[in-house]
Amino acid sequence: MSNSPAYSPQTIKAHTISIESLADYNIHSVRITWVDLVNTVSIRVVPLKSFHRLLTSSRPGITLAKCVFGFVIKRTAAGFGPTGEYLFVVDLSSMRLCPYAPGHDKVPAPGRILGTGVPMCPRSALNRIVNTAKSYNAAFLVGFETEFILLKSTNPIEAINPHGWNHTRALPSGTKETEVLEEIARGLVNSGIELTMYHSEAAPGQYEIVTGPLPPLEAADALVHTRETITNVASKHGFHATFAPRLHMDTCGSAAHTHISVHPTNSEHPSKLQNLSQYPADTSDNPITPLESVFLAGVLSHLRASCAFTLPLRASYARMLDGIWSGGTWVAWGRDNREAPVRLCIPPASVDTEPATNAPSKNHFEVKCVDGTSSPYLVLASLIGSGLLGIQSQAALVEQDCDTPAALMTEAERKAVGVTRRMPMSWEEARAALEADEALKSLLGGLVDGFLAAGETLDELLHAPASEAERLFGASASRDPGTALATISSINAMAATYRVTFLVLG
Repeated sequence: MSNSPAYSPQTIKAHTISIESLADYNIHSVRITWVDLVNTVSIRVVPLKSFHRLLTSSRPGITLAKCVFGFVIKRTAAGFGPTGEYLFVVDLSSMRLCPYAPGHDKVPAPGRILGTGVPMCPRSALNRIVNTAKSYNAAFLVGFETEFILLKSTNPIEAINPHGWNHTRALPSGTKETEVLEEIARGLVNSGIELTMYHSEAAPGQYEIVTGPLPPLEAADALVHTRETITNVASKHGFHATFAPRLHMDTCGSAAHTHISVHPTNSEHPSKLQNLSQYPADTSDNPITPLESVFLAGVLSHLRASCAFTLPLRASYARMLDGIWSGGTWVAWGRDNREAPVRLCIPPASVDTEPATNAPSKNHFEVKCVDGTSSPYLVLASLIGSGLLGIQSQAALVEQDCDTPAALMTEAERKAVGVTRRMPMSWEEARAALEADEALKSLLGGLVDGFLAAGETLDELLHAPASEAERLFGASASRDPGTALATISSINAMAATYRVTFLVLG
């Protein structure tokens, strides 16, 4: 994605549909949607007539129990109880068509209670952080690469084909996999999402969908819609689409590479900060702007803690290894270095041989330590929040441009470029890093404690012994993993992804 056209927050907007134009579409119901702390996508389906009646309210929405963001499969996490309700006000600007379910719409909804932000709503947290950044004259665009594997069977696990990266044989005419990918592509385009490309990836049955940049909140909404489109279209054709981080240790894993660019909201006043002039300007030796420098410094400073959100499962860490182009195991950044967790993407020199002095930056950062089991709202809240902390503190960028995989460098070589910290190597280590990061916790608020509690509950359920699995998922679950998969899938499509992961890896 490094040779992408120039975008700016001032020219990019989400192509959603207005409430006034609902009559122009064949819609019979609206899916009011929310995403909880363990990335479960939940919906309430409201018939169109009832939805129009709901719109007559001064604050149109539905009531939800306060425990809803900490409800994990069939259990509430610690700190979430049976009392209290939220008024969950729908965001009418987020309406999209669901072409995979003709006649339906999806409305990802921000949470509100009595006119205040719902503390445990990840979408509300991201919205708050993005709005705070505006006061520091910083705006962002975000695009995603969505990798997934199409499975013919989950028990035993069998991919739809054995073909690899960009092979034409992975998309042969007349096959079911080509039909599935083409329907996914049409569905995304018809729902207003910019589809820039799709292709096969390196693992058997693995594909990648690349979508264009949007402001952070809208980008997260679009990713939820993209994943829902992928899983629903696959299901319609009798397949299972999994975002599991790594199904087999002898093939590539699946990621959700996150591309972020940072821009001044007012080019005449590049930053609210007073001392950005102390940072070197964009040159061939230092290809990033002062604003990009302090943003990147914040991201790297808090990256170990952010991994609790971006790599939320034990299985996530089977993908984050050295030597497999997944970002490596050292906190580092580098220009087009795919063995760094943060890759600086710069358009080739031939695109702009003599850029104007005050021309907007065309750079963006690809964060590789993200997978498809993570919540896009929590991912962006933590990464952009970390960058915001760097902007607020005018953080110095300690790590230098790393043009060699850090794992291949000597300790002295790494120290010379400021690369001294390892990425978390386990689920426990990432969570401990988050608990120790007081600045990021303060920015994100009480949501952190809820996230940690919900994640612990999910981990307990995914690693439940046979008797517990039988109680949770039915009498046949402990005897037949495939039955457990099907049962969980009916409760939560993403939980099916989790279960496939653990059947293979652990």
